Amino acid sequence: MKLKKTFSLLLALLLLAALIGCAPAETTTENAQLQTEETQQPQETEDIRPDMDRSGNPITLPDEVDSIISMAPSATQTLLDLGLKDKIIAVDTYSAMYFDLEELPTFDMMEPDTEQMALLDADLIFTTGMSAVGGADPFKPLRDIGVCIADIPSASSIENMLEDVRFIAACVGAQEACEKQIDAFQKELDLLKSLSAGIENKKRVEVEIACAPDIYTIGNNTFMQEMLTAIGAENIFADQDGYLAVSEEAVVTLNPDVILTMVDYIDDPVGEILGRTGWENVTAVANKAVYLVNTNAVSLPNLHVIDGMKQMAKLIYPDVYSEIEDPFAA
Repeated sequence: MKLKKTFSLLLALLLLAALIGCAPAETTTENAQLQTEETQQPQETEDIRPDMDRSGNPITLPDEVDSIISMAPSATQTLLDLGLKDKIIAVDTYSAMYFDLEELPTFDMMEPDTEQMALLDADLIFTTGMSAVGGADPFKPLRDIGVCIADIPSASSIENMLEDVRFIAACVGAQEACEKQIDAFQKELDLLKSLSAGIENKKRVEVEIACAPDIYTIGNNTFMQEMLTAIGAENIFADQDGYLAVSEEAVVTLNPDVILTMVDYIDDPVGEILGRTGWENVTAVANKAVYLVNTNAVSLPNLHVIDGMKQMAKLIYPDVYSEIEDPFAA
């Protein structure tokens, strides 16, 4: 059951942009664009506290943020990266599971107990648009009593992701540490891009979010597509946008050179792909170029996607990236 819930979270996060536009009902396009423009200028925001969340909703941060509830795994991991574990007083159930925070009070991301949450008297609550998949904002009762709720939609690009990380840091006064981490991220990304620049015969890749018979994959205008591009790989579904349901026939016809699976809810996802009837002549299957990648590192939009890119790069082009260390190597 836990593995199925993990998959449900992942799939919902990845499909969020396509399904609901990633924003609560009161968000305006003008406000969201303004917030994006502001966060693209980190040198000007170092000492400025945000007055708008990443969905474009106005927020009023307290003078000091000493207690935080995080209802989004990507935000939780960013807070941990910034050394703020001691300020996290509660998390969503998935954050608790992913990051060994099960000693903290936990709340269901989809149906949070806002009465119990209010009793914790948090200075700040980070949320994700996933909680509003049903159309209603479950945190409205907390907004109505003056709790500071900062919503962060699922990022659709690496640039959006960096803006989100900077926003979290600005909310909690950790801009200096954040910029150092982003600088390190950028250097590693630049190195991967420089190595990929020499790749002439690019391999064609399929990424599986969910396995057969209900295959889900990635298309264009997703941060995962950017990850593939950065390491010199071609997505076989790059001519379509967002996160996609595709047929087995479509994958077989497009004949990928490599298949990457992030499925974590069955015992042997690689074996499942290799054993599919009618896939014997797919290049990736025939060459056994089917690999399991770290689910969190390629799906949670924060600075850890660099580890996902390193892993994918070494799996797809082991010779090109021979000097890059695989962060998940045994």
